[in-house]
Amino acid sequence: MRLVYPATKKVDQIDDYHGTRVADPYRWLEDPDSPDTRAWVVAQNQVTFDWLAQIPSRERIRQRLTKLWNYERFGQPHKKGGRYFYSRNDGLQNQSAVYVVESLAGQARLLFDPNTLAADGTVALKNWAVSEDGKLMACGLAAAGSDWEEWSVLEVETGRWRPDKLKWVKFSRLSWTPDSKGFYYSRYDEPPPGQQYTGQNYYQKLYYHRLGQPQDQDTLVYERKDQKEWGFDGEVTEDGRYLIIGVWRGTEQKNLIFYQDLQTPGSPVVELIPQFEADYSFLGNDGPLFWLTTDLDAPLRRVIAIDTTRPARANWREVIPESRDTLGAVSLIGDHFVADYLKDAASAVKVFDLAGKHVRDVALPGLGSVGGFGGRRDDSETFYSFTSYTHPGSIYRYDVKTGETALFREPKVDFDPNRFETKQVFYKSKDGTRVPMIIVSRKGLALDGRNPTILFAYGGFNNALTPGFAVSTIAWLEMGGVYAVANLRGGGEYGREWHEAGMLDRKQNVFDDFLAAAEWLIANKYTSPEKLAIRGGSNGGLLVGAAMTQRPDLFAAAVPAVGVMDMLRFHKFTIGWAWVSEYGSADDPAQFKTLLAYSPLHNLKAGTAYPATLVTTGDHDDRVVPGHSLKFAAALQAAHSGNAPVLIRIETRAGHGGSTPTTKLIDQSADVLAFLTAALKLPGD
Repeated sequence: MRLVYPATKKVDQIDDYHGTRVADPYRWLEDPDSPDTRAWVVAQNQVTFDWLAQIPSRERIRQRLTKLWNYERFGQPHKKGGRYFYSRNDGLQNQSAVYVVESLAGQARLLFDPNTLAADGTVALKNWAVSEDGKLMACGLAAAGSDWEEWSVLEVETGRWRPDKLKWVKFSRLSWTPDSKGFYYSRYDEPPPGQQYTGQNYYQKLYYHRLGQPQDQDTLVYERKDQKEWGFDGEVTEDGRYLIIGVWRGTEQKNLIFYQDLQTPGSPVVELIPQFEADYSFLGNDGPLFWLTTDLDAPLRRVIAIDTTRPARANWREVIPESRDTLGAVSLIGDHFVADYLKDAASAVKVFDLAGKHVRDVALPGLGSVGGFGGRRDDSETFYSFTSYTHPGSIYRYDVKTGETALFREPKVDFDPNRFETKQVFYKSKDGTRVPMIIVSRKGLALDGRNPTILFAYGGFNNALTPGFAVSTIAWLEMGGVYAVANLRGGGEYGREWHEAGMLDRKQNVFDDFLAAAEWLIANKYTSPEKLAIRGGSNGGLLVGAAMTQRPDLFAAAVPAVGVMDMLRFHKFTIGWAWVSEYGSADDPAQFKTLLAYSPLHNLKAGTAYPATLVTTGDHDDRVVPGHSLKFAAALQAAHSGNAPVLIRIETRAGHGGSTPTTKLIDQSADVLAFLTAALKLPGD
């Protein structure tokens, strides 16, 4: 029996793209605050939640998720002024709180708990930075999942808030000066009324804020009135001598590096790397000698040294050469470089001396991901986290001098990891490209083609999908499900060439890789089309939308989350213009044809039986504005001819997914898993 969906009006909106007329009948849904859109959201949510309420296992899943989620979680300690600062969540807190402790063996003190700011947990501590003397903490707060942050300053000793308030901060680093009297940050101008969550973000500016001064007296350090797309990251070197200005342009994997000598007031900004030709990341300095990572002449990245007194490229020196694996983050700790490599989408960590000589490898617990290794050049200790699909994030202390690793914090989660196994396979895509995929399942899985399976992927923006723990994945595995993650082209698993093979006019490679992963799982009898679901978020939501419109016969269910679904208009909202370097733009005639060929919204065909679909988004998403998902859901319901449900779940007071309260995460996960149990016809439902 088919669901009866809310009536959705159509408007006579037709756009002319280089002589091609394209209808956009649901254009009105782009305005999230109009009375019509609000009424439509309420009506759609009513249908969705009424349907979900009929699923027998939904409450049981929610209860199991709640029990699994109720475990103590720690962030990596950061040492400032002789103190250690770290985040902690006692289990079911909506947001993690920040603690301070005088020594690792001491009694920690609660410093700031963002859960006190909103009853529903929707005000999040999105960023925080402690001053060099450890006496002040700058806090970046965000409401309802927005990318906008408001910064305030907390006194560590007293817990009192200073009067400093900084608004309209977005996509910004915060870097304290060594004297702890102020910091550098980036912001945009205040948007026009009504455009806070949809207006385009251009002309970011770099400022210095001196403590105690109102924001309108902050010093403008750098701006480019001739470059509306440029953004700026200000970072003060550890010795306090230089301000490093990283210049980014959208999501391009190419950037500039400028610097300013802070020893001489009024010093000019020097353009050290003046062209967008490669990716550069500043690591540290020894006086005028700068260390950077780059993919210049090294697609898998390397470390170089530039003497700023002799900056000509002929004088650049290679410190750590490119290897066979992709070089990720590099830290300068204890006069050593700690380098995190990706080896077939899993972490491998190596330590080098300042001359680039390999000292040792860091032994890791298994196939997984590491993060951290933060600190200063003169620190002898650092901390890192290790996680995998069945291993929650444990924190380790690492002694840089001796190479000794000690477990610092280990979460205790209510499940038995020994019941499950993780394996990596490689399959061939449509054009013969070898693609890795990690499969997690219970041990002794019968390869009979009847296992309910979630295939997850991303495939874009140079982002590498590495193993990570998720409560919802554990719940799915306990239900007898298989979880597969494909490392598609477009990601950063194998460096620049792998990324570029999945962008612009090569984007179809990403979809082909994804479809080939599904076909491999079916051919190898892990699952069947009747038992296979696909899931992804943001760029991964686009991936799911493209896959289900290109091959609706291959899947039983699809869950596209906060996806980029309208490829002709994505660049007209908030930071969407920044994705043009990845996708292209409909303003360009050739790129328009490419985008139209796979845009999920524009490739729905009337009379087609689509997979059971649960579109998810947040009404305050100012990254991928909700209009994408709303328009796609409306068009999907109109085109769909089958009996499978096609629903949309619109979370209120929620954004793109970052800093979502725990209660909302549990509810969202329970609804998605319940939806999949019904769509894939799991036993008991």
